[in-house]
Amino acid sequence: MRALRAGAHLIWMLASALGTAPVSIVPAHGADVVVTDAGGRSVRIADASRILAIGGDVTEIIYALGAEARLVGVDSTSQFPLEALKQKKNVGYMRALSTEGVISVNATVILASERSGPPEVVKTLKTTSVPYVEVPDDHSAAGIARKVRLIALALGAQAEGERVVRQVEADFAVLAERTGQIKRPVRALFVLAVQNGRAVVGGQGTSADAILRLAGAENVAASVTGFRPLPDEAIVELAPEVIVAMPRSGGNNAHDVEQLFQLKGIGSTPAGASRRLVMMDGLYLLGFGPRAPAAARELMERLYPAPAGPNGTGARK
Repeated sequence: MRALRAGAHLIWMLASALGTAPVSIVPAHGADVVVTDAGGRSVRIADASRILAIGGDVTEIIYALGAEARLVGVDSTSQFPLEALKQKKNVGYMRALSTEGVISVNATVILASERSGPPEVVKTLKTTSVPYVEVPDDHSAAGIARKVRLIALALGAQAEGERVVRQVEADFAVLAERTGQIKRPVRALFVLAVQNGRAVVGGQGTSADAILRLAGAENVAASVTGFRPLPDEAIVELAPEVIVAMPRSGGNNAHDVEQLFQLKGIGSTPAGASRRLVMMDGLYLLGFGPRAPAAARELMERLYPAPAGPNGTGARK
């Protein structure tokens, strides 16, 4: 038995060294597993009976796997399903964690988005006796599959994980077929927020850019990197035909819409002239959990409503 375990561990190490196993598992000591997380760390999980999930996508995946009964805590971005925040202990915002708050839930394993912070708290949490697994923040169909498989392996729910992956891949295949019918991509601009009179837009490398592309749109801010504020003149030059944004939690949507279109840059674009705006829930749109294909498809249908527009931009016949 020891020889078999040693051989399995050697195979895993060789695969990792060759870059063929971004997410892997090694049986050890009965139910124990060793996973390679997003940071490249080998993390041994001896007990996954009490889970702390940090990141809305992480929590969604745990529910999709049917493992929600083992959840003892979540972060404030875990807003789907609604019972996650209502029934589980909340450790706060994922990027403003405290060591004491995280430890207080007495989890046996922590599954956290690699975007979690602050860095000094995450560094401390990795040194505790509770296994800390970083989940990759990947905005792609393949990335979602990797996240699901990593979490499923960590929880010993491989069969459920493959079921979720198959459904996600099937949904993305349907989406690709639909976006393939688009004759001319609509020029879209994602606005994350308005700060100091400037629109903060989503450029390349962001979840906003990824969801726009999946929905068959052209991100006019693709020359920008990350989320950043743009001056009015730059937005006018980008000339978006539609603005995509998120409603603020507890905010006044009507007021927010008016504030957005009153910006000189936005108001002077084709989108501003037609007051064309698509607003969707932030976690649904940018979370990149199992619902991502549905979110991209809904966005596509709102960007390309039937019947087809006069310029042949309709996605549906």
